[in-house]
Amino acid sequence: MSRCFWVLALALGIFSQLPAAQPAKAQENDAISLPLMFDPRERLQKPDLASVPRIRFLTTVDFPPFNFIDQSGKLSGFHVDLAREICRELEVLERCQIEAVPYKDLRSALEKGDGEVIAAGVRITPELRRDLGLSRVFMQLPARFIIRSDAAAGVKTPSALKPGETGIVAGTAHEAMLASYFPDLKPKTFPKREEMLAALKKGEIKAAFGDGLQLSFWQESPDANNCCDFLGDHYYSSIFFGDGLALVTSKDTPLITRAMDAALLALARNGRLNEIYLRYFPNGL
Repeated sequence: MSRCFWVLALALGIFSQLPAAQPAKAQENDAISLPLMFDPRERLQKPDLASVPRIRFLTTVDFPPFNFIDQSGKLSGFHVDLAREICRELEVLERCQIEAVPYKDLRSALEKGDGEVIAAGVRITPELRRDLGLSRVFMQLPARFIIRSDAAAGVKTPSALKPGETGIVAGTAHEAMLASYFPDLKPKTFPKREEMLAALKKGEIKAAFGDGLQLSFWQESPDANNCCDFLGDHYYSSIFFGDGLALVTSKDTPLITRAMDAALLALARNGRLNEIYLRYFPNGL
């Protein structure tokens, strides 16, 4: 997902002053749940944070629905609500703050001590693991197939697609994954995602393969005009897409890293992590 590196540094104060987002109606559907990357039955002791004066979460404003400015001008999103619930779970809500900075400045801000936790879509790399601390991975974004509704009747699985009927954006991790998982599809490549989806709407291709999150929002948008449905399963791969989403901390603050893990496990166990997920992904990924 592309980012615009907005030149912005917006301090929004403590979480106790921010209104909580309202759960979506789909939250009542127990069949939809966050695809967790850890065992929520595991238990970690909540560390004593009495010596920590404050916990500042650093995020961005250009990664909806994870972080964005809402219509009222306030910072919102999955990561914002997650940080709020973490602070509530750790009983340090009055000491929690959030600040939005340009994506390119997240790491330097953390290393300078301008924040304690990065809550944004930072790609986990071996170099990041070497230099910084990481919480448990709490979400991975899957790849998915989407197919024109008028063609779905004759195609029950992606393997039933014929060569040239599937679109893919050239030079992406999804192109590499498709070649590895479905080598017989011989997809038609497009330079941009928008061009691929336009071809799908026009019927120039029968299906497309890409980021499940982006395809989900496009499918429900007026631009898609109810043209298409998802086909087959969700496809996850740490090889092609990295380990997933985690909170980033400093190597010098292992106490905070342990606190993030303990809070994430507690929120997974009591269902609040899934509630936040369904606020922003009411139909799942």
